[in-house]
Amino acid sequence: MRHILTGTTAAKGMALGRARLVQPSRYLVDTRPLNEDEVDVELARLHRALETARQELRELRGKLHGALAREVNEFIDAHSLLLDDPELLRGLDDLVRIGHYRPGAALKKQRDRIAAVFEAMDDPYLRSRKEDVDQVISRVISALQRQTSREERKLAARVGEILVADTIAPADMAHLAGSGLLGVVASSGSAYSHSAILARSLDLPMLVGVRDALSTIHDDDLILLDAERGEAVVHPTAQDLARYRAWQREAAQEGRRLATLANAPTRTTDGVDIRLLANAEMPADIAMARARGADGVGLYRTEFLFLRQKGLPTEDEQFIAYRDLVLGMGGLPVTIRTLDLGADKADAAGLVLRGEDNPALGVRGVRLSLRYPAVFTTQIRAILRAACYGPVRVLVPMVTQPDELIAVRTLFKLARQELKRENVDLPEKLALGAMIEVPAAAINVRALLEHADFLAIGTNDLAQYVLAADRGNDALDNIYNPLQPALLRLLSYVIAEGRRAKKPVSLCGEIGGDVSFTALLLALGLNEFSMHPSQLLHVRDRVATLDHALLRAHASRILRARTHEEAEALLTQIVG
Repeated sequence: MRHILTGTTAAKGMALGRARLVQPSRYLVDTRPLNEDEVDVELARLHRALETARQELRELRGKLHGALAREVNEFIDAHSLLLDDPELLRGLDDLVRIGHYRPGAALKKQRDRIAAVFEAMDDPYLRSRKEDVDQVISRVISALQRQTSREERKLAARVGEILVADTIAPADMAHLAGSGLLGVVASSGSAYSHSAILARSLDLPMLVGVRDALSTIHDDDLILLDAERGEAVVHPTAQDLARYRAWQREAAQEGRRLATLANAPTRTTDGVDIRLLANAEMPADIAMARARGADGVGLYRTEFLFLRQKGLPTEDEQFIAYRDLVLGMGGLPVTIRTLDLGADKADAAGLVLRGEDNPALGVRGVRLSLRYPAVFTTQIRAILRAACYGPVRVLVPMVTQPDELIAVRTLFKLARQELKRENVDLPEKLALGAMIEVPAAAINVRALLEHADFLAIGTNDLAQYVLAADRGNDALDNIYNPLQPALLRLLSYVIAEGRRAKKPVSLCGEIGGDVSFTALLLALGLNEFSMHPSQLLHVRDRVATLDHALLRAHASRILRARTHEEAEALLTQIVG
Protein backbone atom coordinates (compact mmCIF):
# COMPACT_ATOMS: atom_id res chain seq x y z
CA MET A 1 0.00 0.00 0.00
CA ARG A 2 1.29 3.48 -0.94
CA HIS A 3 2.50 5.60 1.93
CA ILE A 4 4.66 8.70 2.25
CA LEU A 5 7.50 9.33 4.68
CA THR A 6 8.75 12.87 5.14
CA GLY A 7 12.21 14.17 6.01
CA THR A 8 14.63 17.03 5.48
CA THR A 9 16.21 17.46 2.07
CA ALA A 10 19.99 17.11 2.32
CA ALA A 11 20.63 16.83 -1.44
CA LYS A 12 17.98 17.71 -4.02
CA GLY A 13 16.82 15.47 -6.83
CA MET A 14 14.60 12.46 -7.45
CA ALA A 15 15.29 8.76 -7.83
CA LEU A 16 13.30 5.59 -8.34
CA GLY A 17 14.74 2.38 -6.95
CA ARG A 18 14.36 -0.58 -4.68
CA ALA A 19 15.11 -0.21 -1.01
CA ARG A 20 18.25 -1.69 0.46
CA LEU A 21 18.33 -1.57 4.24
CA VAL A 22 21.80 -1.27 5.74
CA GLN A 23 20.65 -2.07 9.27
CA PRO A 24 17.16 -3.52 8.99
CA SER A 25 15.05 -3.05 12.07
CA ARG A 26 13.91 -6.12 13.99
CA TYR A 27 10.84 -7.73 12.50
CA LEU A 28 7.72 -6.74 14.35
CA VAL A 29 5.42 -9.74 14.73
CA ASP A 30 1.70 -9.10 15.15
CA THR A 31 0.51 -11.48 17.89
CA ARG A 32 -3.20 -10.61 17.72
CA PRO A 33 -5.31 -13.72 16.92
CA LEU A 34 -6.98 -13.91 13.52
CA ASN A 35 -10.71 -13.65 13.10
CA GLU A 36 -12.28 -16.59 11.31
CA ASP A 37 -13.08 -14.49 8.23
CA GLU A 38 -9.40 -13.44 7.94
CA VAL A 39 -7.92 -16.95 7.83
CA ASP A 40 -8.13 -17.63 4.09
CA VAL A 41 -6.78 -14.17 3.15
CA GLU A 42 -3.82 -14.44 5.53
CA LEU A 43 -3.08 -18.00 4.47
CA ALA A 44 -2.88 -16.81 0.86
CA ARG A 45 -0.48 -14.02 1.94
CA LEU A 46 1.72 -16.60 3.65
CA HIS A 47 1.82 -18.83 0.55
CA ARG A 48 2.70 -15.84 -1.65
CA ALA A 49 5.56 -14.91 0.70
CA LEU A 50 6.88 -18.50 0.64
CA GLU A 51 6.81 -18.53 -3.18
CA THR A 52 8.55 -15.13 -3.30
CA ALA A 53 11.33 -16.50 -1.07
CA ARG A 54 11.71 -19.58 -3.33
CA GLN A 55 11.87 -17.35 -6.42
CA GLU A 56 14.55 -15.17 -4.82
CA LEU A 57 16.71 -18.22 -4.18
CA ARG A 58 16.25 -19.43 -7.76
CA GLU A 59 17.25 -16.00 -9.10
CA LEU A 60 20.25 -15.88 -6.78
CA ARG A 61 21.44 -19.28 -8.01
CA GLY A 62 21.13 -18.10 -11.62
CA LYS A 63 23.30 -15.04 -10.95
CA LEU A 64 26.20 -16.94 -9.39
CA HIS A 65 29.04 -18.37 -11.45
CA GLY A 66 32.41 -20.04 -10.99
CA ALA A 67 34.03 -20.40 -7.58
CA LEU A 68 31.42 -18.23 -5.87
CA ALA A 69 28.65 -20.51 -7.10
CA ARG A 70 30.44 -23.58 -5.76
CA GLU A 71 30.85 -21.84 -2.38
CA VAL A 72 27.26 -20.66 -2.01
CA ASN A 73 25.10 -23.20 -3.83
CA GLU A 74 25.23 -25.61 -0.90
CA PHE A 75 23.53 -23.04 1.30
CA ILE A 76 21.01 -22.11 -1.40
CA ASP A 77 20.09 -25.79 -1.76
CA ALA A 78 19.69 -26.17 2.00
CA HIS A 79 17.45 -23.11 2.17
CA SER A 80 15.39 -24.29 -0.81
CA LEU A 81 14.85 -27.68 0.82
CA LEU A 82 13.67 -26.00 4.02
CA LEU A 83 11.17 -23.89 2.07
CA ASP A 84 9.74 -27.08 0.58
CA ASP A 85 9.86 -29.12 3.78
CA PRO A 86 6.38 -30.72 4.24
CA GLU A 87 6.60 -30.61 8.02
CA LEU A 88 7.41 -26.90 8.04
CA LEU A 89 4.67 -26.07 5.57
CA ARG A 90 2.05 -28.27 7.24
CA GLY A 91 2.87 -26.79 10.62
CA LEU A 92 2.55 -23.26 9.27
CA ASP A 93 -0.82 -23.99 7.68
CA ASP A 94 -2.12 -25.54 10.91
CA LEU A 95 -0.97 -22.59 12.99
CA VAL A 96 -2.84 -20.16 10.75
CA ARG A 97 -5.95 -22.25 9.99
CA ILE A 98 -6.45 -23.95 13.37
CA GLY A 99 -4.45 -21.82 15.81
CA HIS A 100 -5.53 -18.53 14.22
CA TYR A 101 -1.94 -17.26 14.24
CA ARG A 102 -1.11 -14.42 11.89
CA PRO A 103 1.50 -15.43 9.26
CA GLY A 104 4.39 -13.57 10.91
CA ALA A 105 3.61 -15.08 14.31
CA ALA A 106 3.23 -18.53 12.73
CA LEU A 107 6.63 -18.25 11.07
CA LYS A 108 8.24 -17.22 14.35
CA LYS A 109 6.52 -20.09 16.20
CA GLN A 110 7.79 -22.65 13.67
CA ARG A 111 11.24 -21.12 13.73
CA ASP A 112 11.37 -21.49 17.53
CA ARG A 113 10.22 -25.13 17.34
CA ILE A 114 12.72 -26.20 14.70
CA ALA A 115 15.55 -24.22 16.30
CA ALA A 116 14.91 -26.01 19.60
CA VAL A 117 15.33 -29.38 17.84
CA PHE A 118 18.66 -28.34 16.32
CA GLU A 119 19.82 -26.88 19.65
CA ALA A 120 19.28 -30.26 21.33
CA MET A 121 21.54 -32.10 18.86
CA ASP A 122 24.97 -33.30 20.04
CA ASP A 123 26.68 -32.81 16.67
CA PRO A 124 28.16 -29.26 16.49
CA TYR A 125 27.70 -29.13 12.69
CA LEU A 126 24.01 -30.02 12.89
CA ARG A 127 23.52 -27.52 15.72
CA SER A 128 25.03 -24.83 13.50
CA ARG A 129 22.38 -25.44 10.83
CA LYS A 130 19.96 -23.57 13.10
CA GLU A 131 21.33 -20.46 11.33
CA ASP A 132 19.85 -21.74 8.06
CA VAL A 133 16.44 -21.88 9.72
CA ASP A 134 16.84 -18.30 11.00
CA GLN A 135 17.87 -17.04 7.56
CA VAL A 136 15.06 -18.83 5.72
CA ILE A 137 12.37 -17.63 8.13
CA SER A 138 13.78 -14.08 7.97
CA ARG A 139 13.61 -14.20 4.18
CA VAL A 140 9.96 -15.25 4.26
CA ILE A 141 9.02 -12.64 6.88
CA SER A 142 10.77 -10.01 4.77
CA ALA A 143 8.78 -11.10 1.72
CA LEU A 144 5.62 -11.13 3.80
CA GLN A 145 6.13 -7.58 5.03
CA ARG A 146 7.14 -6.15 1.65
CA GLN A 147 3.70 -6.57 0.12
CA THR A 148 5.29 -5.82 -3.25
CA SER A 149 3.17 -6.48 -6.33
CA ARG A 150 4.44 -8.51 -9.28
CA GLU A 151 4.47 -5.36 -11.40
CA GLU A 152 6.55 -3.57 -8.77
CA ARG A 153 9.02 -6.46 -8.62
CA LYS A 154 9.46 -6.31 -12.39
CA LEU A 155 10.10 -2.57 -12.24
CA ALA A 156 12.39 -2.88 -9.20
CA ALA A 157 14.51 -5.45 -11.05
CA ARG A 158 15.23 -2.86 -13.72
CA VAL A 159 16.24 -0.04 -11.39
CA GLY A 160 19.07 0.54 -8.95
CA GLU A 161 19.03 0.78 -5.18
CA ILE A 162 18.09 3.44 -2.67
CA LEU A 163 19.94 3.04 0.59
CA VAL A 164 17.82 3.12 3.73
CA ALA A 165 19.84 3.49 6.91
CA ASP A 166 20.05 5.24 10.24
CA THR A 167 23.18 7.07 9.06
CA ILE A 168 25.79 6.50 6.37
CA ALA A 169 29.50 7.29 6.57
CA PRO A 170 30.95 9.43 3.74
CA ALA A 171 33.42 6.66 2.81
CA ASP A 172 30.60 4.13 2.47
CA MET A 173 28.57 6.53 0.35
CA ALA A 174 31.51 7.16 -1.97
CA HIS A 175 32.04 3.41 -2.38
CA LEU A 176 28.37 2.67 -3.05
CA ALA A 177 28.02 5.62 -5.45
CA GLY A 178 30.39 3.80 -7.78
CA SER A 179 28.20 0.70 -7.63
CA GLY A 180 24.96 2.18 -8.87
CA LEU A 181 23.54 3.78 -5.72
CA LEU A 182 20.66 6.09 -6.70
CA GLY A 183 19.87 7.89 -3.46
CA VAL A 184 19.81 7.77 0.34
CA VAL A 185 17.05 7.83 2.96
CA ALA A 186 18.45 8.28 6.49
CA SER A 187 16.39 8.11 9.65
CA SER A 188 18.73 10.55 11.41
CA GLY A 189 21.51 12.96 10.41
CA SER A 190 21.73 16.59 9.39
CA ALA A 191 21.61 18.45 6.08
CA TYR A 192 24.98 19.98 7.03
CA SER A 193 26.79 16.69 7.77
CA HIS A 194 29.81 15.49 5.81
CA SER A 195 27.64 12.78 4.22
CA ALA A 196 25.08 15.35 3.08
CA ILE A 197 27.84 17.49 1.59
CA LEU A 198 29.18 14.47 -0.28
CA ALA A 199 25.71 13.52 -1.52
CA ARG A 200 25.31 16.98 -3.04
CA SER A 201 28.69 16.77 -4.74
CA LEU A 202 27.80 13.32 -6.13
CA ASP A 203 24.34 14.50 -7.27
CA LEU A 204 22.73 11.80 -5.13
CA PRO A 205 19.31 12.80 -3.78
CA MET A 206 19.24 12.40 -0.01
CA LEU A 207 16.69 12.78 2.77
CA VAL A 208 17.66 12.90 6.44
CA GLY A 209 15.52 12.77 9.56
CA VAL A 210 13.05 10.26 8.05
CA ARG A 211 12.11 8.98 11.48
CA ASP A 212 10.13 5.85 10.58
CA ALA A 213 12.27 4.76 7.64
CA LEU A 214 13.76 1.62 9.19
CA SER A 215 10.53 0.45 10.76
CA THR A 216 8.23 0.96 7.77
CA ILE A 217 10.46 0.34 4.71
CA HIS A 218 11.54 -3.19 3.88
CA ASP A 219 14.18 -4.63 1.57
CA ASP A 220 13.14 -4.48 -2.10
CA ASP A 221 10.22 -2.11 -1.53
CA LEU A 222 9.90 0.18 -4.54
CA ILE A 223 10.61 3.77 -3.48
CA LEU A 224 10.25 7.08 -5.26
CA LEU A 225 12.73 9.32 -3.47
CA ASP A 226 11.53 12.88 -3.99
CA ALA A 227 14.17 15.10 -2.37
CA GLU A 228 12.59 18.12 -4.09
CA ARG A 229 9.52 17.84 -1.85
CA GLY A 230 11.27 16.11 1.06
CA GLU A 231 9.34 12.85 0.63
CA ALA A 232 9.97 9.14 0.17
CA VAL A 233 6.98 7.50 -1.50
CA VAL A 234 6.84 3.78 -0.74
CA HIS A 235 4.95 1.70 -3.33
CA PRO A 236 4.44 4.67 -5.69
CA THR A 237 1.36 4.78 -7.91
CA ALA A 238 1.23 5.31 -11.67
CA GLN A 239 0.56 8.98 -10.96
CA ASP A 240 3.75 9.18 -8.85
CA LEU A 241 5.76 7.53 -11.62
CA ALA A 242 4.37 9.97 -14.18
CA ARG A 243 5.50 12.85 -11.94
CA TYR A 244 8.97 11.29 -11.75
CA ARG A 245 9.21 10.97 -15.53
CA ALA A 246 8.15 14.62 -15.92
CA TRP A 247 10.86 15.65 -13.45
CA GLN A 248 13.43 13.64 -15.42
CA ARG A 249 12.51 15.49 -18.61
CA GLU A 250 12.68 18.87 -16.87
CA ALA A 251 15.99 18.01 -15.18
CA ALA A 252 17.52 17.00 -18.51
CA GLN A 253 16.31 20.23 -20.11
CA GLU A 254 17.67 22.27 -17.17
CA GLY A 255 21.00 20.45 -17.42
CA ARG A 256 21.31 21.40 -21.08
CA ARG A 257 20.49 25.02 -20.26
CA LEU A 258 23.06 25.18 -17.45
CA ALA A 259 25.70 23.62 -19.71
CA THR A 260 25.50 26.71 -21.92
CA LEU A 261 26.73 28.79 -18.96
CA ALA A 262 30.10 26.99 -18.79
CA ASN A 263 31.92 29.80 -20.59
CA ALA A 264 29.64 32.66 -19.55
CA PRO A 265 30.75 35.42 -17.16
CA THR A 266 29.48 35.36 -13.58
CA ARG A 267 27.75 38.73 -13.44
CA THR A 268 24.85 40.25 -11.51
CA THR A 269 21.96 42.01 -13.23
CA ASP A 270 23.58 45.39 -12.49
CA GLY A 271 26.90 44.35 -14.06
CA VAL A 272 29.03 43.37 -11.04
CA ASP A 273 31.47 40.53 -11.81
CA ILE A 274 31.77 37.76 -9.23
CA ARG A 275 34.65 35.24 -9.07
CA LEU A 276 33.71 31.57 -8.81
CA LEU A 277 36.50 29.22 -7.72
CA ALA A 278 36.51 25.47 -7.19
CA ASN A 279 37.20 23.36 -4.12
CA ALA A 280 39.23 20.37 -5.31
CA GLU A 281 41.01 17.27 -4.11
CA MET A 282 41.26 14.78 -6.96
CA PRO A 283 42.09 15.05 -10.70
CA ALA A 284 38.39 14.58 -11.55
CA ASP A 285 37.58 17.75 -9.58
CA ILE A 286 40.14 19.70 -11.63
CA ALA A 287 38.70 18.43 -14.91
CA MET A 288 35.18 19.38 -13.83
CA ALA A 289 36.32 22.83 -12.67
CA ARG A 290 37.87 23.54 -16.07
CA ALA A 291 34.86 22.18 -17.96
CA ARG A 292 32.46 24.38 -15.98
CA GLY A 293 34.45 27.58 -16.30
CA ALA A 294 35.89 28.04 -12.84
CA ASP A 295 38.04 31.16 -12.35
CA GLY A 296 40.61 29.03 -10.53
CA VAL A 297 40.95 26.72 -7.53
CA GLY A 298 40.07 28.41 -4.26
CA LEU A 299 40.85 25.43 -2.05
CA TYR A 300 42.98 22.40 -2.90
CA ARG A 301 42.95 19.87 -0.06
CA THR A 302 46.30 18.14 0.39
CA GLU A 303 45.20 15.70 3.10
CA PHE A 304 44.40 12.91 0.64
CA LEU A 305 48.12 12.58 -0.11
CA PHE A 306 48.74 11.82 3.55
CA LEU A 307 45.75 9.51 4.09
CA ARG A 308 45.81 7.33 0.97
CA GLN A 309 48.98 5.46 1.91
CA LYS A 310 50.89 4.18 4.91
CA GLY A 311 53.60 6.58 5.97
CA LEU A 312 54.24 10.11 4.83
CA PRO A 313 54.32 11.15 1.16
CA THR A 314 57.74 12.14 -0.14
CA GLU A 315 58.59 15.59 -1.45
CA ASP A 316 58.57 14.29 -5.03
CA GLU A 317 55.17 12.60 -4.59
CA GLN A 318 53.72 15.85 -3.33
CA PHE A 319 55.47 17.92 -5.99
CA ILE A 320 54.02 15.79 -8.80
CA ALA A 321 50.49 16.13 -7.39
CA TYR A 322 50.78 19.92 -6.98
CA ARG A 323 52.46 20.38 -10.36
CA ASP A 324 49.71 18.38 -12.10
CA LEU A 325 47.13 20.51 -10.33
CA VAL A 326 48.74 23.74 -11.54
CA LEU A 327 49.17 22.47 -15.09
CA GLY A 328 45.63 21.09 -15.09
CA MET A 329 44.22 24.56 -14.42
CA GLY A 330 46.01 25.94 -17.49
CA GLY A 331 47.33 29.19 -16.03
CA LEU A 332 44.37 29.95 -13.76
CA PRO A 333 45.24 30.68 -10.11
CA VAL A 334 45.44 27.77 -7.68
CA THR A 335 45.18 27.93 -3.88
CA ILE A 336 46.91 25.03 -2.12
CA ARG A 337 45.88 24.52 1.49
CA THR A 338 48.64 23.15 3.69
CA LEU A 339 48.05 19.95 5.61
CA ASP A 340 44.76 20.11 7.53
CA LEU A 341 44.75 17.05 9.76
CA GLY A 342 43.59 16.73 13.33
CA ALA A 343 44.98 14.51 16.03
CA ASP A 344 42.19 12.03 15.32
CA LYS A 345 43.76 11.37 11.87
CA ALA A 346 47.41 12.10 12.57
CA ASP A 347 48.25 8.47 13.30
CA ALA A 348 46.72 7.37 9.99
CA ALA A 349 49.00 9.85 8.23
CA GLY A 350 52.11 8.51 9.92
CA LEU A 351 52.34 11.35 12.44
CA VAL A 352 52.61 10.05 15.98
CA LEU A 353 50.56 12.18 18.33
CA ARG A 354 49.06 11.25 21.66
CA GLY A 355 45.30 10.85 21.55
CA GLU A 356 43.28 13.89 22.53
CA ASP A 357 39.99 14.03 24.39
CA ASN A 358 38.64 16.65 21.98
CA PRO A 359 40.47 16.61 18.62
CA ALA A 360 38.18 19.33 17.20
CA LEU A 361 39.74 21.74 19.70
CA GLY A 362 43.19 20.17 19.67
CA VAL A 363 46.39 19.97 17.67
CA ARG A 364 45.10 20.24 14.11
CA GLY A 365 45.73 22.25 10.97
CA VAL A 366 48.65 24.65 11.27
CA ARG A 367 49.11 23.63 14.90
CA LEU A 368 49.99 20.09 13.81
CA SER A 369 52.21 21.33 10.95
CA LEU A 370 54.23 23.59 13.25
CA ARG A 371 54.63 20.73 15.73
CA TYR A 372 56.34 18.72 12.97
CA PRO A 373 58.46 21.31 11.12
CA ALA A 374 60.42 18.67 9.15
CA VAL A 375 57.19 17.17 7.73
CA PHE A 376 55.83 20.65 7.06
CA THR A 377 59.04 21.75 5.35
CA THR A 378 58.78 18.78 2.96
CA GLN A 379 55.34 19.99 1.93
CA ILE A 380 56.53 23.60 1.64
CA ARG A 381 59.42 22.57 -0.64
CA ALA A 382 57.03 20.63 -2.89
CA ILE A 383 54.67 23.62 -3.12
CA LEU A 384 57.50 26.04 -3.94
CA ARG A 385 58.75 23.76 -6.72
CA ALA A 386 55.25 23.37 -8.21
CA ALA A 387 54.64 27.13 -8.07
CA CYS A 388 57.03 27.61 -11.00
CA TYR A 389 54.44 26.03 -13.31
CA GLY A 390 51.69 28.60 -12.78
CA PRO A 391 50.09 31.04 -10.31
CA VAL A 392 49.90 29.52 -6.81
CA ARG A 393 48.66 30.82 -3.47
CA VAL A 394 49.16 29.04 -0.13
CA LEU A 395 46.34 28.82 2.42
CA VAL A 396 47.08 28.05 6.08
CA PRO A 397 44.26 26.24 7.96
CA MET A 398 43.14 26.61 11.59
CA VAL A 399 44.97 29.91 12.13
CA THR A 400 44.22 31.40 15.54
CA GLN A 401 46.84 34.11 16.07
CA PRO A 402 49.41 36.11 14.09
CA ASP A 403 52.49 34.27 15.39
CA GLU A 404 51.36 31.13 13.52
CA LEU A 405 51.47 32.99 10.21
CA ILE A 406 54.83 34.49 11.14
CA ALA A 407 56.18 30.98 11.86
CA VAL A 408 54.87 29.67 8.53
CA ARG A 409 56.47 32.58 6.65
CA THR A 410 59.76 31.81 8.37
CA LEU A 411 59.62 28.15 7.27
CA PHE A 412 58.85 29.23 3.69
CA LYS A 413 61.80 31.62 3.76
CA LEU A 414 64.17 28.89 5.02
CA ALA A 415 62.88 26.37 2.45
CA ARG A 416 63.33 28.93 -0.31
CA GLN A 417 66.94 29.48 0.75
CA GLU A 418 67.59 25.73 0.76
CA LEU A 419 66.12 25.27 -2.72
CA LYS A 420 68.06 28.24 -4.02
CA ARG A 421 71.31 26.62 -2.87
CA GLU A 422 70.21 23.49 -4.75
CA ASN A 423 69.71 25.58 -7.93
CA VAL A 424 65.98 24.81 -8.06
CA ASP A 425 63.76 27.20 -10.00
CA LEU A 426 61.54 29.20 -7.66
CA PRO A 427 58.59 31.57 -8.05
CA GLU A 428 59.33 35.23 -7.46
CA LYS A 429 56.56 35.60 -4.90
CA LEU A 430 54.01 33.36 -3.21
CA ALA A 431 50.89 34.80 -1.59
CA LEU A 432 50.21 33.42 1.90
CA GLY A 433 46.66 33.42 3.23
CA ALA A 434 44.88 32.60 6.47
CA MET A 435 41.82 30.40 6.71
CA ILE A 436 39.26 32.03 8.99
CA GLU A 437 37.51 29.21 10.82
CA VAL A 438 38.40 29.94 14.46
CA PRO A 439 36.28 32.65 16.13
CA ALA A 440 39.41 34.27 17.61
CA ALA A 441 40.84 34.65 14.10
CA ALA A 442 37.64 36.30 12.89
CA ILE A 443 37.43 38.68 15.83
CA ASN A 444 41.13 39.58 15.64
CA VAL A 445 41.24 39.59 11.84
CA ARG A 446 42.88 43.03 11.65
CA ALA A 447 46.00 41.67 13.32
CA LEU A 448 46.05 38.67 10.96
CA LEU A 449 45.71 40.91 7.91
CA GLU A 450 49.04 42.50 8.80
CA HIS A 451 50.67 39.14 7.96
CA ALA A 452 48.23 37.57 5.46
CA ASP A 453 48.00 38.40 1.75
CA PHE A 454 44.43 37.07 1.51
CA LEU A 455 41.71 35.40 3.59
CA ALA A 456 39.51 32.37 2.99
CA ILE A 457 36.52 31.89 5.29
CA GLY A 458 35.81 28.26 6.23
CA THR A 459 32.19 28.53 7.30
CA ASN A 460 31.74 24.82 8.04
CA ASP A 461 34.01 24.91 11.09
CA LEU A 462 33.52 28.59 11.89
CA ALA A 463 29.76 28.02 12.30
CA GLN A 464 30.37 24.98 14.54
CA TYR A 465 32.74 26.92 16.78
CA VAL A 466 30.66 30.11 16.94
CA LEU A 467 27.42 28.24 17.65
CA ALA A 468 28.96 25.42 19.74
CA ALA A 469 26.93 23.01 17.62
CA ASP A 470 28.09 19.94 15.71
CA ARG A 471 26.74 20.25 12.17
CA GLY A 472 26.27 16.48 11.99
CA ASN A 473 24.01 16.40 15.05
CA ASP A 474 20.41 16.47 13.86
CA ALA A 475 19.24 17.33 17.38
CA LEU A 476 20.88 20.74 16.90
CA ASP A 477 19.30 21.66 13.56
CA ASN A 478 17.52 24.60 15.19
CA ILE A 479 20.90 25.97 16.32
CA TYR A 480 23.30 25.06 13.51
CA ASN A 481 21.99 27.41 10.87
CA PRO A 482 24.18 29.62 8.63
CA LEU A 483 21.63 32.42 9.04
CA GLN A 484 22.27 32.75 12.77
CA PRO A 485 22.73 36.52 13.40
CA ALA A 486 25.98 36.08 15.38
CA LEU A 487 27.55 34.22 12.46
CA LEU A 488 26.26 36.74 9.89
CA ARG A 489 27.76 39.66 11.80
CA LEU A 490 31.10 37.88 12.08
CA LEU A 491 31.14 37.11 8.35
CA SER A 492 30.26 40.69 7.51
CA TYR A 493 33.05 41.97 9.76
CA VAL A 494 35.72 39.71 8.23
CA ILE A 495 34.69 40.59 4.66
CA ALA A 496 34.63 44.33 5.47
CA GLU A 497 38.06 44.21 7.14
CA GLY A 498 39.52 42.41 4.14
CA ARG A 499 38.12 45.07 1.83
CA ARG A 500 39.44 47.83 4.10
CA ALA A 501 42.93 46.26 3.94
CA LYS A 502 42.54 45.88 0.14
CA LYS A 503 43.13 42.12 0.39
CA PRO A 504 41.01 39.41 -1.29
CA VAL A 505 38.48 37.48 0.79
CA SER A 506 36.89 34.26 -0.44
CA LEU A 507 34.48 31.86 1.21
CA CYS A 508 35.15 28.15 0.76
CA GLY A 509 32.60 26.63 3.14
CA GLU A 510 29.57 24.62 2.08
CA ILE A 511 27.26 27.64 1.89
CA GLY A 512 29.46 29.06 -0.88
CA GLY A 513 28.00 26.51 -3.29
CA ASP A 514 24.44 26.59 -1.95
CA VAL A 515 22.29 28.84 -4.14
CA SER A 516 19.92 29.50 -1.25
CA PHE A 517 22.74 31.53 0.39
CA THR A 518 24.12 33.29 -2.72
CA ALA A 519 22.02 36.43 -2.26
CA LEU A 520 22.93 36.63 1.42
CA LEU A 521 26.68 36.40 0.75
CA LEU A 522 26.49 39.06 -1.96
CA ALA A 523 24.60 41.30 0.47
CA LEU A 524 27.41 40.85 3.01
CA GLY A 525 29.92 42.05 0.40
CA LEU A 526 31.47 38.77 -0.72
CA ASN A 527 32.60 38.72 -4.36
CA GLU A 528 34.76 35.55 -4.40
CA PHE A 529 33.12 32.17 -3.84
CA SER A 530 34.79 28.74 -3.75
CA MET A 531 32.73 25.56 -4.03
CA HIS A 532 32.59 21.99 -5.26
CA PRO A 533 32.81 22.20 -9.06
CA SER A 534 29.43 20.48 -9.44
CA GLN A 535 27.82 23.64 -8.04
CA LEU A 536 29.56 26.21 -10.27
CA LEU A 537 26.90 26.47 -12.96
CA HIS A 538 24.05 26.61 -10.43
CA VAL A 539 25.66 29.52 -8.56
CA ARG A 540 26.55 31.32 -11.81
CA ASP A 541 22.93 31.00 -12.87
CA ARG A 542 21.72 32.34 -9.53
CA VAL A 543 24.10 35.32 -9.55
CA ALA A 544 22.72 36.37 -12.93
CA THR A 545 19.27 36.90 -11.34
CA LEU A 546 20.43 39.14 -8.48
CA ASP A 547 20.85 42.92 -8.18
CA HIS A 548 24.10 43.54 -6.31
CA ALA A 549 23.41 47.16 -5.39
CA LEU A 550 19.96 46.30 -4.04
CA LEU A 551 21.36 43.51 -1.86
CA ARG A 552 24.18 45.67 -0.50
CA ALA A 553 21.71 48.45 0.29
CA HIS A 554 19.72 46.09 2.54
CA ALA A 555 22.70 44.42 4.25
CA SER A 556 22.28 46.50 7.41
CA ARG A 557 18.67 45.32 7.78
CA ILE A 558 19.74 41.69 7.57
CA LEU A 559 22.51 42.24 10.11
CA ARG A 560 20.01 43.72 12.59
CA ALA A 561 18.00 40.47 12.61
CA ARG A 562 17.65 38.93 16.05
CA THR A 563 16.97 35.32 14.97
CA HIS A 564 17.81 33.18 11.97
CA GLU A 565 14.09 33.00 11.15
CA GLU A 566 13.94 36.78 11.03
CA ALA A 567 17.06 36.94 8.83
CA GLU A 568 15.54 34.41 6.44
CA ALA A 569 12.25 36.32 6.23
CA LEU A 570 14.08 39.58 5.51
CA LEU A 571 16.18 37.99 2.80
CA THR A 572 13.08 36.49 1.15
CA GLN A 573 11.39 39.88 1.27
CA ILE A 574 14.39 41.63 -0.32
CA VAL A 575 15.03 39.11 -3.08
CA GLY A 576 11.35 38.50 -3.74
